[in-house]
Amino acid sequence: MSFFSSIRSSGFRRGPDRLFAGICGGIAGKLNANVWLVRVLMLLLFALPGIGWAAYAVVWILTPNQDGSIPLERWLGRGR
Repeated sequence: MSFFSSIRSSGFRRGPDRLFAGICGGIAGKLNANVWLVRVLMLLLFALPGIGWAAYAVVWILTPNQDGSIPLERWLGRGR
């Protein structure tokens, strides 16, 4: 099983309830939490020097879209 296949098999997807990239919507959907609560917590993480932005960027490039495509995989030319 490839790295990207294992990410897809986790069941985590970007949420359809998105403002920017859908990461908070996906987290809220997976945890069955309020999407606005997740967004506020993410904003608090952004207040930490570098950690919030770096974590969001990593999650953004590795999180599958609703159709299963992963941005990093597409950028590397191996995507769907």
